[in-house]
Amino acid sequence: MAGGSLWLYRILVAGLLPVAIPVLKIRDRLAGKNRPTFRARFARHLPDLPQGGLWLHGVSVGEVEIARRLVREISSLAPETPMLVTATTATGLDLARRGLPREVPVVPCPLDLPGALGRFLDASRPRALVIVETELWPEMLHQTGERGIPIAVVNGRLSDASFRKYQRVRPLLGTLLDPLSLVLARSPADAERFAALGVKSSSVRVAGNIKYDLEPDAEPLPWAKMVQTAAGSRPIVVAGSTMDGEEAVVLELATRCAAAGRPIFLILAPRHPERFDLAADLVKQKGLALTRRSTGFDPKPDSDVFLLDTIGELARAYRSATVAFIGGSLTPTGGHNPLEPAVWGVPVVSGPHVHNFVEVYEEMTAAGAAVIVDDVDGLTTVVNAWLDNPRAAGVAGAAGRAVVETNRGATAKTAAAVLELMNGTPPS
Repeated sequence: MAGGSLWLYRILVAGLLPVAIPVLKIRDRLAGKNRPTFRARFARHLPDLPQGGLWLHGVSVGEVEIARRLVREISSLAPETPMLVTATTATGLDLARRGLPREVPVVPCPLDLPGALGRFLDASRPRALVIVETELWPEMLHQTGERGIPIAVVNGRLSDASFRKYQRVRPLLGTLLDPLSLVLARSPADAERFAALGVKSSSVRVAGNIKYDLEPDAEPLPWAKMVQTAAGSRPIVVAGSTMDGEEAVVLELATRCAAAGRPIFLILAPRHPERFDLAADLVKQKGLALTRRSTGFDPKPDSDVFLLDTIGELARAYRSATVAFIGGSLTPTGGHNPLEPAVWGVPVVSGPHVHNFVEVYEEMTAAGAAVIVDDVDGLTTVVNAWLDNPRAAGVAGAAGRAVVETNRGATAKTAAAVLELMNGTPPS
């Protein structure tokens, strides 16, 4: 984006910002949402940042997890490479700070404004920018490209819905995508969509989906044995990354199972921290016995629901599951990562809205590792079928694990291509 289009964008952002900032502050306070300070987002008082290295950016938890894997892989290939990571959400920043080496700084991503980005680029002087998935901000691309810094999109994805939206404004995009030196797409379909939007075909390659390179953390959770004790003979169902409206559905599942004489022990993990208290209230309204992770865990056998109101433990929690429900799918959010339970050999059930992981779900449903349902009736039917037939559940879980193993390797390909780009070597 250059010339008139960029100036129009700047005018719109500058005009909206004085209104947006107070509105967001009030909304966050009412919702209990934690957001990086605007002082930090304006790139004021930046810490000392390593210069001449890689700047990796991911929006939130899912993208940050990919960035973490790339940091590990790049460090193994080129240990002296300086790196820094930015994220947009508080949860993403928290995950990055807890999961990255201390020598890799983690800071909030600057707002898409000339001043903020200029200050950030002056402080870091990166040799390359790595954008995880599809976080294409006009000012970020323009400012970075103007300085001659190569830009790579990794694990690039464009769903049908996103592609259609971009197509509608294709005439306004202008040269927005020109600074992109390399797009490493997840799939041939994603690669075709990027090229159709105007990215030079010579810059687009298929590298695979880094999310398949999930390495399960074998370190036991501090509460895992206590949960097993509390569950007793009841099967454990993990409902992960649930969104507004989905907690009510999985709690109805628990109520129905208990009424049918087949009680379950539910581990409930809402996606966003500001909804933890709301989820706790729903559990109590259902008349179910609740224990919260944040307040300690007393392994009483009368507990029905364990509320996982922490960040960073869900992926390991799936290890305890007999069945996993993946949230963000009964609501039109786009779904979350079904590979986290699949890597533990746990069968998956999801709602129909999974466009963020459409290729993954296509493979998993074809293999019998995942089932798509429309509502609580479908969820209850599938969960009960697997609980009634542990052998079938085991076969489904093993199929999911096989899907993961078959698709590994994207992280190594991506890291090598990023290093080639940073070092000025034409991608092979």
